[in-house]
Amino acid sequence: MNTTKNFWIALGSFLVMIFSANVTMAQSYTVNSKASDLKVEGTSNIHDWEITAKDLQGTLKVEMEDGQLVKINSLDFAVVAESLESGKGGMDKNTYKALDTKKHKMITYKLEKVNNLDCTSKSDCKITTSGYLTIAGTKKPVDMVFDAKVSDGKIVLSGSKKLNMTHFKVDPPTAMFGTITTGDEVTIKFKTAFSK
Repeated sequence: MNTTKNFWIALGSFLVMIFSANVTMAQSYTVNSKASDLKVEGTSNIHDWEITAKDLQGTLKVEMEDGQLVKINSLDFAVVAESLESGKGGMDKNTYKALDTKKHKMITYKLEKVNNLDCTSKSDCKITTSGYLTIAGTKKPVDMVFDAKVSDGKIVLSGSKKLNMTHFKVDPPTAMFGTITTGDEVTIKFKTAFSK
């Protein structure tokens, strides 16, 4: 009798352990560059301009509980600097020169800390973070707010961030022998899709 009782207790404990292990699951995602969109918008003394990143890379490691995002373990994101394209060859050339892309091939962001993770539903979360952004070899701390949309096998992070180029020791590009000058402040707008 005791043997049967012990068997059921052991089986019950085993099932509880298995169930508990499955509730919170660590999952890894990688950037789907084709499903993502990143633009840099700026101004000049002539007109506003924008440049689009064509090659995005990165990984996102999270913990999910019953299909809901509960923790971000790591986030690494990169843009191939010479994949920034405006549709105007001259502007692109000046941008690559300003970013010194021969020496600094990538623009990178690395998450340091999640300050707040607030989910209003299983699919919608707002994430306040601190991390490091490296542009043209200069690494600076930045605070970022992401809106996260979670769907089956995919997490989309979106948001925007205003930056000053000179903060990263980048001289705002000029053209036409200095007659066209760009403003120091730029806005990065992103919608980055991570897939399993």
